[in-house]
Amino acid sequence: MKYTIFFALSMAMMSACNNEPNKQETAIAFSMSDTMMAKCHFYKASEQDVLNELRLFGKIEPDNNKLAQVYSIVGGNIIKINVELGDYVTKGQILAVVRSGEVAEFQKERLDAKSDIAIAEKNLQVAKDMFAGKLASEKDVVAAEKELEKASAELARINEVYGIYHLENGSVFNITAPISGFIVHKDINQNEQLRADKSDVLFAIAEINEVWAIANVNESDISKVEIGYDAEVNTLSFPDDKYEGRIDKIFNTIDPETKAMKVRVRIPNSSFKLKPEMNATVTVRYLEKERMIAVPASSVIFDKNKNWVMVFKDRMNIETRKVKVYRQVGDVAYISEGLESGENVISKNGILIYDAMND
Repeated sequence: MKYTIFFALSMAMMSACNNEPNKQETAIAFSMSDTMMAKCHFYKASEQDVLNELRLFGKIEPDNNKLAQVYSIVGGNIIKINVELGDYVTKGQILAVVRSGEVAEFQKERLDAKSDIAIAEKNLQVAKDMFAGKLASEKDVVAAEKELEKASAELARINEVYGIYHLENGSVFNITAPISGFIVHKDINQNEQLRADKSDVLFAIAEINEVWAIANVNESDISKVEIGYDAEVNTLSFPDDKYEGRIDKIFNTIDPETKAMKVRVRIPNSSFKLKPEMNATVTVRYLEKERMIAVPASSVIFDKNKNWVMVFKDRMNIETRKVKVYRQVGDVAYISEGLESGENVISKNGILIYDAMND
């Protein structure tokens, strides 16, 4: 009897268990919403020549063809200085004023030349009158004409000197700017006595609307640079600003001090941000002799010590693909394994899709 009751209870419990609803796992497919689609950018992977880059260090220099050095043609006392280092000046602007006995001597020579012309003109007239009266020969007239020509030539020479050096009456000499630009060198002080034989540069003026980035190339890297290579220039002063240019000259000598060769990159500088002597980093990019799949660097997601890209086929068919990155140059990543040409990858906000699919 006991065994019959136990058997009946067991059967009832089994029946109750069989009446519970079945519990099954439901796979939910991922689908990109319209909002998410709008936030993402897509890029079709393609095979491209592989770029490499070389980082060089140097400094900003003014264009030598737009640099003027200013000297004084006379000795004397500096009575006034109108500019300082870094000032912008225009062509013809007075930089400094010198009181000089030499300028007074120029004025005396000019007066003497004018006086000589007046005397020569009078002598010529007398010679002509005497020749007309048969009191002088034609030779005397020709000699008087030559004296007038000589005096006129001397006055013309002195006037030319006055025009070239902007001399004025008196003993004052104005040192003026030969070009417009910035004062990049100044070696003159007020009340300083200039020697007549002083040959040092007093001012240097440079136009810096275009400057040079002069970079050093180590001997081991000389074979990697050529004229025409693209270059990107950065400075410590403006780290977020990138200046694009090309190598337009290679100085084919080795500097004995740095043991390096120099290259030049021309850079537009309309904002005048770049100043001579600024330190600069020059990144030179050149092609290697191979081709690989290239995608935007923003397409690559680094997680779990691996690189991934999100391969997009349609909004319900997105694959998390492991790839091998050969190299990243600037905004481009070169893929050696894991991706084929023509496949679409998510190049912006792919991390959002990655997190949604792989949490």
